[in-house]
Amino acid sequence: MTDKNDSQSGKSSLQFEQLLASDVARELLQEQRRSRRWGIFFKSLLALYVLAFLLIYAAGNWQREAAGLGMGGKHTAVVDIDGVLSSDSQANADNIIAGLRDAFKNSNTKGVILRINSPGGSPVVAGHVNDEIYRLRKKYPKIPVYAVVEDICASGGYYIASAADKIYADKASIVGSIGVIMSGFGFVGALDKLGIERRVLHAGKNKDFMDPFRPLKTEDVQHVNAMLDNIYQQFIAVVKKGRGKRLKDDDGKIFSGLVWTGEDARKLGLVDGLGSASYVAREVIGAKHMVDFTHRENYFDRFAQHLGTTLANRLYASIKFNLIQ
Repeated sequence: MTDKNDSQSGKSSLQFEQLLASDVARELLQEQRRSRRWGIFFKSLLALYVLAFLLIYAAGNWQREAAGLGMGGKHTAVVDIDGVLSSDSQANADNIIAGLRDAFKNSNTKGVILRINSPGGSPVVAGHVNDEIYRLRKKYPKIPVYAVVEDICASGGYYIASAADKIYADKASIVGSIGVIMSGFGFVGALDKLGIERRVLHAGKNKDFMDPFRPLKTEDVQHVNAMLDNIYQQFIAVVKKGRGKRLKDDDGKIFSGLVWTGEDARKLGLVDGLGSASYVAREVIGAKHMVDFTHRENYFDRFAQHLGTTLANRLYASIKFNLIQ
């Protein structure tokens, strides 16, 4: 009797294991099919994304080439200056200058618009671009340059704009901030309260210059103020050179670091008129067709780099998973 029960129990256990194995195999097969379908979907989506990018990229190049061949007739060249001026941002000197050079040398360019939407940034970037605008204006005297302010044209942004023949803005644009600033923090009191000792070893009397973890030295403040005033005077000289007698300074307010609306900036002589880029192209330059000559980051290269990183990460994850298994 016991042997018969044991035999039936063994058969039941075997049947259960077979059913379980069958269910697991079925689930694995279904999971593989799902993974394959998702893989096909994402590959197709990736292919469409790449195709769309290539079409957009090709269309932009075609527009520039067509402009150069005269297929669109005379046009207004546009170069965007968007964001903080910095060597590691889109609004760096190399990008801006390359766009300006392409715009000026194009035989069908009737006028150039600097479309500015920048709060400022590096005085070095602003200086390089300002100098290049004057060089190009001298080389191509028949091509006028207009700065058109969008939301904001402040500090270094205005430093660049002042090199244009004329500046236009919207009545609500923010314009100005002619000044120089250097800011930071001091943590001396915090260290004392926390009982932390600051240890700095250096060679050179002023190598710890402006260390935020020690009290300010009078000579440090004097040195920084002299340096800032030097850059400030350079800024003032550039604006006066570009704007000349159009400036209507009121007790030094223009060079005080304040900002104004486009409407008030016009009264002060900081801008010449109110209008958008399309208005200037159509009514001032007389070539309503605008061609964008802005040099931007090569998104295809960035995309390829990102894709390579993604594939490498997936490969690493796959190898790691197989090793664990």
